[in-house]
Amino acid sequence: MPLARSLSITSLSGLEEWDEEFDLEDAVLFEIAWEVANKVGGIYTVIQTKARLTAEEWGENYFLVGPYVESNVRTQVELIEPTNPALKRAIDKMNSSGCKVYFGRWLIEGSPYVVLIDVAFTAWNLDKWKKELWDNFSIGVPWFDREANDAVLFGFLTAWLLGEVAQCEEPPHILAHFHEWLAGLGLALCRQRQLPVATIFTTHATLLGRYLCAGSVDFYNNLADFNVDKEAGDRQIYHRYCLERTAARCAHVFTTVSQITAVEAEHLLKRKPDIITPNGLNVKKFSAMHEFQNLHAQSKNRIQEFIRGHFYGHLDFNLDKCLFLFIAGRYEFSNKGADIFLEALARLNYLLRVNHSDVTVVAFFIMPARTNNFNVETLKGQAVRKQLWDTAQTVKERFGKKLYESLLVGQLPDVSKMLDKDDFTMMKRAIFATQRQCQPPICTHNMLEDSNDPILTCIRRIGLFNSSADRVKVIFHPEFLSSTSPLLPMDYEEFVRGCHLGVFPSYYEPWGYTPAECTVMGIPSISTNLSGFGCFMEEHIADPSAYGIYILDRRYRGVDESCNQLTSYLFQFCQQSRRARIIQRNRTERLSDLLDWRYLGRYYISARHMALAKAFPDTYFYQPHDSETAQGFRYPRPASVPPSPSLSRHSSPRQSEAEEDDDRYDEDAEAEKDRLNIRQPLTLRRGKGWLAG
Repeated sequence: MPLARSLSITSLSGLEEWDEEFDLEDAVLFEIAWEVANKVGGIYTVIQTKARLTAEEWGENYFLVGPYVESNVRTQVELIEPTNPALKRAIDKMNSSGCKVYFGRWLIEGSPYVVLIDVAFTAWNLDKWKKELWDNFSIGVPWFDREANDAVLFGFLTAWLLGEVAQCEEPPHILAHFHEWLAGLGLALCRQRQLPVATIFTTHATLLGRYLCAGSVDFYNNLADFNVDKEAGDRQIYHRYCLERTAARCAHVFTTVSQITAVEAEHLLKRKPDIITPNGLNVKKFSAMHEFQNLHAQSKNRIQEFIRGHFYGHLDFNLDKCLFLFIAGRYEFSNKGADIFLEALARLNYLLRVNHSDVTVVAFFIMPARTNNFNVETLKGQAVRKQLWDTAQTVKERFGKKLYESLLVGQLPDVSKMLDKDDFTMMKRAIFATQRQCQPPICTHNMLEDSNDPILTCIRRIGLFNSSADRVKVIFHPEFLSSTSPLLPMDYEEFVRGCHLGVFPSYYEPWGYTPAECTVMGIPSISTNLSGFGCFMEEHIADPSAYGIYILDRRYRGVDESCNQLTSYLFQFCQQSRRARIIQRNRTERLSDLLDWRYLGRYYISARHMALAKAFPDTYFYQPHDSETAQGFRYPRPASVPPSPSLSRHSSPRQSEAEEDDDRYDEDAEAEKDRLNIRQPLTLRRGKGWLAG
């Protein structure tokens, strides 16, 4: 589902359309990945969101290739007869040779064609294909690694499919784009068999990099020193690593999703990427200019309702001065930065207490873990909240009826008689029901490994137990959010919109969809200079923090220094006025165009044209741009930000609430100031002309 944003009148200018120059009528594109119509991780989001733009570019000549998973096909794919004659002949021949290959439309935006291969049905070929893999590439795959076995089957079957298409009477120019190591063997086989196929390989995160970072090593500062073969062997992933490196080395064009991953790939996979292809999102535009601010208020109210129930009996803080922070993603305690986030929250709690701040911070951890059900105390809290609401509604109706009858007879009501003894008894019973002997729970679920859970163990060490004295409260929700949940009935997008700040201090994050989603929805976020998103924003924005994009330095600082910097960012955010947060959200949302596939898709277009020109030089021509002029464009510091600190201070020592409300913020005027300072993007030279990039 596309993420929604406001009208583009408030957007920064400078993002021109990409003019298509290549003749694609005689070319077909196969995009091959294990996560086509098969959600496993972030690559699914990349392919699903990019499909609409790619389908618009290639039309009927765009085909996605993935594994056949029956449960997914029943809900996501409409099976139909193949439309392309060459592809139909290839599928029919494979099916008559003992394979099961399906064709259909993936029911997502763009409705792209999909070719789904039943990997398990051809498992009888596994030993034969493993021997061929060893004979041709000297890569041995152990029998017990089921995922690698699937990669072998999938690789040989995709190479078989492409080979059949290439052998038709008048074969088109075939371009095959492979994602990640699970699909990479098909690419290596295409090159080994000398098939007339232009190939692209994209690594979204290197296998060895993910394993090394999980092992608590100083990864980025020692990239050049790793003995990659030994490290992969020590972790029993040498065969997987070899499959990934072979695909990267064999591809006509090798790409990664970020500059930080490009450096990593150069050292671990021994090839420098030809082009960076950042990940984007589909951005939907509203007709109302401030609609995303209204959605923030609506979603925030729903989170506040959950907080009222969760903290019943201990709701001694002002919800209007409560900030909601969150971290979400795979449960990788160190790689995702949950460790330093918790440590920073403990330090933030101390700062808010000693400074007598009236701000309360509620930090959500949305990371799926093994549980057996909801926590009884958490469910009870929501039941108590609902009971109080029902009681208040009952008393309100009885009060309203008496008021109505009094006014009908022309008398002002006697307030002392409006609420009788039964009303007070009912309200007292409701109040007594809110009494609680224990602290509000940290975790919303019963954990299967409570004593060994990294987040809960860290919380016990730092002592954040949601006590009344704490200005920072923690809620661990070890399950993905859903609108059907009896506890917090919100989809992830709604929840993000209702929060004030996303915190993602990751140590290993090749791209980072979570902060990108925050940006599109106008929610400020904290990321790091070790994440692809953070590096991308530093490259494009002169002053990221002014736009609500805080970049944490985790490359050249120790853990304690990074934690102090994160604490400083959090404390400064807590000191912002409500008006300052509204202004910042407007600026954050204005960056949406940077993350839209309409803009970022041009990098994939460039990679595809580069591959076609390398594989078919007689037909296609691609002239790479001059590296000296390819500096991109940078969003300057917002013109609406005061040029010096003195001008941003108030005339009185402390701004009053009244002053805050009276000081109007004109979004159109502020946006116009920012827009006038945006440079046009660079100009890239390509085959048959010039085009903006």
